[in-house]
Amino acid sequence: MSDSDLLLFEKRGHIGYLTLNRPDKRNPLGLAGDGDAFRAAAARINGDFDLRCVIMTGAGSAFSAGGDLKAMRDRTGEFGCDNLRLRDHYRESIHGIIKAMWSIEVPMVGAINGPAIGLGGDVASLCDIRLSAASAKFGATFLKIGLIPGDGGAWLLPRTIGWSRAAQLYFTGDVVDAKTACEWGLVSEVYPDDQLMAEAEKLAKKICQQPPQALRMTKRLMRDGLTASFDTIMEMSAAMQVLVQRTDDHIEAVNSFFEKREPKFEGK
Repeated sequence: MSDSDLLLFEKRGHIGYLTLNRPDKRNPLGLAGDGDAFRAAAARINGDFDLRCVIMTGAGSAFSAGGDLKAMRDRTGEFGCDNLRLRDHYRESIHGIIKAMWSIEVPMVGAINGPAIGLGGDVASLCDIRLSAASAKFGATFLKIGLIPGDGGAWLLPRTIGWSRAAQLYFTGDVVDAKTACEWGLVSEVYPDDQLMAEAEKLAKKICQQPPQALRMTKRLMRDGLTASFDTIMEMSAAMQVLVQRTDDHIEAVNSFFEKREPKFEGK
């Protein structure tokens, strides 16, 4: 991917770095083609079996300030189309982002380096583990601009921080600081701004020490566990356990335990 693209991708060892790259406008999302960009990134990540973790962050001072309010105000681009075309824009360029993020199989660490508002906040929520810079702020401010959470956030946010906190964010339009976001479970940890990426990398490297097939399967079980029945998850767990128990990595893990050494996993 080139520097002119919405998403920059870099790979260092087993870690991928995914960066939102519209820093001059605080990384707005939901423009025409954004769904395609996220789908391509997800396919690239899922298809690289050497990847074990991805760190996602934003270029510049924001993670993502959300949608393009100027385009909404001026009714330009897709926001100037008729209702059917605007609905398709939501499906392709906005829902496409959320669905692509949901489909990513490897663990995602969100390094939330600045404001994560509206659609930007929901994209941040799709990272499996979220670390925040002390200066970051979080908001679900759709109602404040006369909209609803049209990106699927009404399904996602209550599952992330619970019904009451999600309702409070939606119904008031309040923007909360990183400390409050951590207390509410929206992020796991808060770090000084200049330490955020180092801490994200430290966490990603720890994740990368795990067997990669088991990592992907565990994330899949957790994702499906949000909607599937107990019996379904139990059956999936049994089937996946059989698969990983036949891997070389499982034998390596058991051998290293008895030999009192660090395991070396190769994804086999």
